Amino acid sequence: MSLRAIPDTALQTCADRLFDARRDKVAITPVSEAFGLLDPAQAYAVQERNTGRWLQQGRRLVGRKIGLTSTAVQRQLGVAEPDYGMLWDDMTFVGAEEIAASRFLQPRVEVEIAFVMEREVTSATTSLTDLVRAIAYALPAVEIVDSAIADWKITLADTIADNASGGGNLLGIGPRNVKDADLRLCGMLLTQNGRTASSGLGAACLGHPLNALHWLARKMIEVGRPLQSGDIVLSGALGPMAPARAGDCFTVEIQGFAPFTWRLG
Repeated sequence: MSLRAIPDTALQTCADRLFDARRDKVAITPVSEAFGLLDPAQAYAVQERNTGRWLQQGRRLVGRKIGLTSTAVQRQLGVAEPDYGMLWDDMTFVGAEEIAASRFLQPRVEVEIAFVMEREVTSATTSLTDLVRAIAYALPAVEIVDSAIADWKITLADTIADNASGGGNLLGIGPRNVKDADLRLCGMLLTQNGRTASSGLGAACLGHPLNALHWLARKMIEVGRPLQSGDIVLSGALGPMAPARAGDCFTVEIQGFAPFTWRLG
């Protein structure tokens, strides 16, 4: 059965609703229901409208985030590949000890490996070996996942349209050469207020975080936004995400990287 076509005016209204929800910090009903948004291509068209709007307003794009890197979650949503969103300079923090909870609507926390690119990736046939050469270094990172959809009642189309539910990100310290770290078998532990909130392994991210980066690099060429020198890439969760509230204190530990502690203020 073919999906219902959605007029451009409706896609723009959908984008406006999400844009306003983010700006005003007021969650909205699912856009998948309000606009019949079902197709990932339609959802990316909505996301791209807001990406363009932010760029026009002077917001600086600093990288990408990858979502749905767990094969179990992909099966649950009936999809065969991850999704992606944009990373912005005003929501990227380096070595911060506290991030204001007021920046978010309904935050959750994921621990990930971040890659910082040394060179652009513009060839669709780039091999994994070539991709490794294009990486400057890897860092431990936290993605503060956030949704503009009330109560997280999201479908695949909702999360894609809403910048893949991207809220913000925190980069740790102590960069590592990707050749010197076992990113597949590295263990991860997230402690929240002194208790274990999440644990996992590098292999939970598409079998290896570099697999996720490879997928993204090719996808960004396909959509006309190839990775550039200096771009940050959040490669996907190493374990389940944890709900977060103002006052929570988190410690992030990834084997082979320097641990760090931060607070949602």
